[in-house]
Amino acid sequence: MPADVPRFINSSRSMTLSLETRDLTIRFGGHVAVNNVSCTFRPGELTAIVGPNGAGKTTYFNLISGQLRASAGHILFDGTDITQHSAPLRTRAGLGRAFQLTNLFPNLTVEENVRLAVQAASGAHYDMLRPWMVRRDLIARADVILDQVALGNRRGVAATALSHGDQRKLEVALMIALEPKVFMFDEPTAGMSIDEVPVVLNLIAQLKQDKSKIILLVEHKMDVVRSLADRIMVLHNGQLVADGPPADVIASPIVQEAYLGVAPKSPAEGAA
Repeated sequence: MPADVPRFINSSRSMTLSLETRDLTIRFGGHVAVNNVSCTFRPGELTAIVGPNGAGKTTYFNLISGQLRASAGHILFDGTDITQHSAPLRTRAGLGRAFQLTNLFPNLTVEENVRLAVQAASGAHYDMLRPWMVRRDLIARADVILDQVALGNRRGVAATALSHGDQRKLEVALMIALEPKVFMFDEPTAGMSIDEVPVVLNLIAQLKQDKSKIILLVEHKMDVVRSLADRIMVLHNGQLVADGPPADVIASPIVQEAYLGVAPKSPAEGAA
């Protein structure tokens, strides 16, 4: 990150969990989609990753969660270099990310999907003589999560039969059920109706109450970012151009120009 790029860091937080990218880079042929991005994410903090279309936000997410392999640089999680780890290994280590239902169990019901995720988090295994479904604590946990995401009345519906908004809520439910150390949300309200959006935003706000977790949010709606973020990092052309508290970052001239499309004022204009 160039020395003149604004980075407004609050160093007063204590860290028990750490996620860090060091000079993270990925190239697709001659195109550098993410370019030497170094950033440390802290527990008890929701970081919103923003930027214009094509800035590298989702690509950066894919590098962290393991869907893409870096061309250069490193990813450290709790002090361990996980750069070469597969996506499933990263999930087991505690990196949680909501995925489209095609990657899960689309033909199972909403309730079955969440129960399986709760089962996986508990370490329980299927036993023909003692099926996991007799574990009342697992059933109760799944029911609580379904109510959290406002899907309690859809528990018997096949995942593929859900509306787009309900599918997004199920994705969030599955991530919650897995009890990750890091929650990763990639535009969680995309495609949702006006009535559905508050449910997911309230869920994320509730997750913020657990100060032992790291929460990362890719989002292009600035009203959502302002309502949830403790910190904003801005990507532009694959580079990190600003990082810090929302008010400082949004007011930064380089962000006004790169993300909001507002050219910085010249000294003469500023004096006018």
